[in-house]
This record gives sequence, C-alpha cells and structure tokens, in this order.
Amino acid sequence: MNNLVKALATVVFVVFCGFSDTQAQSFTGEWYGAMDVQGMKLDIVFHIDESEGGYTATFDSPLQGAFGIPFTSTAVDGANISLKLENIGASFDGVLADELISGLWKQSGSEFELVLSKGKAESSRPNRPQEPTRPYPYKEEEIRFTNVNDQIELAGTLTMPHGGGNFPAVILISGSGPQDRDETFMTHKPFLVFADHLTRNGIAVLRFDDRGFGESEGDHSIATSLDFASDVEAAFQYLQARPEINKKHIGLAGHSEGGLIAPITASQNEEVAFIILLAGPGINGLEIQKQQIESFGPGMGLTDEQITIEKRNVEEIAEIVRTHEPGEQLTLALTQFFEEKLGDMEQVQGIPREQYIQAQISQLNRPWFKYFINHEPSDYLQHVRVPILAINGEKDIQVTADNLAAIEQSVMDKELITIKEYPGMNHLFQECTSCMMSEYAQIEETISPLVLTDITDWIQNVITRENK
Repeated sequence: MNNLVKALATVVFVVFCGFSDTQAQSFTGEWYGAMDVQGMKLDIVFHIDESEGGYTATFDSPLQGAFGIPFTSTAVDGANISLKLENIGASFDGVLADELISGLWKQSGSEFELVLSKGKAESSRPNRPQEPTRPYPYKEEEIRFTNVNDQIELAGTLTMPHGGGNFPAVILISGSGPQDRDETFMTHKPFLVFADHLTRNGIAVLRFDDRGFGESEGDHSIATSLDFASDVEAAFQYLQARPEINKKHIGLAGHSEGGLIAPITASQNEEVAFIILLAGPGINGLEIQKQQIESFGPGMGLTDEQITIEKRNVEEIAEIVRTHEPGEQLTLALTQFFEEKLGDMEQVQGIPREQYIQAQISQLNRPWFKYFINHEPSDYLQHVRVPILAINGEKDIQVTADNLAAIEQSVMDKELITIKEYPGMNHLFQECTSCMMSEYAQIEETISPLVLTDITDWIQNVITRENK
C-alpha cells in the first residue's frame, strides 16, 4: 500500500562529514534541499530556531503536503546538529560547513544523500482546488480522546454542522504507515477534503492522527491493525459521549488498510451504524502483495517471467516471517534469504547491498507485517451486520478492484452490501491517466466529486431507512 512513499514524509538524516570552523555560521533559519528517491525529486525544508532554552526544529516535505513536522529533540554542539523523531524511531546527525548542512536522511535502514543550504527552494505547493479554506461554514474543534486499554491519548479534529445537534457522524480511518488526521499523501489531503464535503452536507466527522504520529501518543512501529482498530473504538466511544452526536448513527469509513480496520471494529461493536470501505482489502496481505507486483510490474519494465519470480519471492518471505519469531531469529533467516537471492549484486535499485538488506529486514521484522500477511478480512466481514459500502477505482494498482468481489463474497447478508467500481480512477479515487503512484501529486483533483457525492448520498439513505 502506501508504506514506502509515506514513510519518506518522516525520513531522517545521519551525516558522515568532517569538522570545520563554524565562526559566523549559524544553524538558525530555513534550510532547503532535495534528494533523489528512486528517480523522484523530493524537496525538504528545515526550520531551525534558537531561544534561551536551546534549539527547536521542524521540517517540511512539500511534495507530500507535509509541513511543520516537529522533531522531538534538537541538540547543537559546535558544528554538529542532532535531530530526533523518537515516535517513529528516526534521527538526524549533521555537520555545518561553508553555509551548508551535509548529510543523509536515515530511517528503517534506508539512507538518502542530502545537502541543505539557506537558498530559497524553487518549488511551491501545487494547486489543490478542493482543499477548503477558513473560515469554514461549520464548527471545527481540536479534540483528544483516550484509548483506555493501551493508555494513550489520541489527537484529532471534529467537524460538525452549525445547529442544535443530533448529527450523524463518521470516523475516518487512514491507510497503512504513520498518517496524520488529513491522511496527507503526495501533496494531497484526502481526509480534509472528505471531512469538508460530509460536514457541509450535515454529517459530523472525526479524523485523528495515527498513534505515534502527529499529536497522538503511542508507538506506531510496534502496532498492528488490531491496535489501530482499538484506537477507532476509542474514537467511537468518544463520539457517543458527545451530546451533539446521534448515538444511533455513528459509522466508520476506512481507506486502504483503514478498509481492513473498519470491519474489525464493526464486527466487535454492534452499535456501529454502517461502514464504508474505500479501496479496502478483501484478501490477506500476502495476496495483496502479489496483486501489487502484477499491477506495478509492467510499469516498472518487468517481464512476465520477472513478475512470476517476484511473486514467488514474496511467498517465500511470507513463509519465513510466519515460521520464525520476531527479533534475532527472524533477522538471521531473512538475511540468509536475501544474501542468497541477491547473489553477487552490489546494489539493488541504486541502494548498496547491505543497506538494502537492512531496510527490508527492518520492515519485515515489524509485528504489523506478520499480522498483515496473515489477516483474512473475511474473518471479520462475515460478522458485520450493518450496511456496507465498498468502492474501488478501476485503475487502482495498490489495492486492485478485484478485492470488491472478495469483500462481497465474505458478507453473509448480501442485502447489506453495496459494491461500486469507478472507471478510470486510481487508489485515491482521482481520475487518472497513467494511474501510477508517481502521477498522484501531478493531479490537481484530490478525490473525485462523483465519489464524494455518492458516499454522502449513500450515508443519508442509510440513515433515512434506519429512521423509518
């Protein structure tokens, strides 16, 4: 799904430069640079401030629509600067010389060379006509709620129409990887646009930062989809306690992995009124990976034979992950696998061999991955007893439209489910041309207005039927 590209919004640096005289030089100010990530130019901006209490810093990734992301700690010692983003296990150590900060982004074993200067970046934020601007024609409230089981506080935004209350409500559930409440991705903010449309049409919306990201507490790196489902349950309980919300009309809408999480919560909570699956998986994570290889392969120039080999590789990796305990045992087994597969290759996709292996193992050793490849959506969908809307873009290459049939088959009462496939649309429900991920940021549209209208109409129809 979105893991690799989304992770770059929070990638960090480690430097291997020497020392220099820093007289008349200062870290304070705005620093601009760009790095090459698999052929894509990714602009990065540092904002570093100094006060009596020391230094603070934030960074922007304009291409991904991520701005003002705070480092959890900033330390300066002469020419050296150390930045940490502890909630996702990221860090940056840099050296200032000749008005340049030179170093490497580093996270999960991946490194990208980066040089930052105080020269203004040429790039500007792309046009996003669907993003609303304040003042909004509805109420907006910054809220916090607690996942009592895990003892973490989650932060989000609640938007509600003006008026007396008794509003139906929807909780938005983001896709895989650390996500903010707007599901910011490739310069788009889908959940901001989605929430705006629903609230303008009389439906309250709660969207929140994933655990361990943005303003939410917790550790995202050790969480699985079950943990995220418990966060959604906590959001549901929060809404039930709000007097403005109609307790009988609170539903869930999940995008990508969020479409896997929504049925988990709904199957365990009979008070959930409805669920919406936007490009949600209908099959286990291993099969999703194989579908992705088939979808991405031709665009990456892979032959049919190479696609078959790659599918076999992910099957072997899944078997290793399934049969080994996380930690040292799994690391050794995966290292042996990659060493054998790579043969004499010194680089993979332009990445040094050892660095590539470490990056892969770092991801595969996470509890999330083991859960993902084993999770069968049907185990939960078959227990959902409320209306379900499942939609997909025909050109989606991340979670293909084939998943709709699997979702429909898993639901016991077929009268509860509505299925719709949108021609010519991608994973974000944008009207697309190549429909590859690299095109997402080039498209001005964030979500097709047709999709937004269809979802709103479906929710209102469900509520009308339930009120009869």
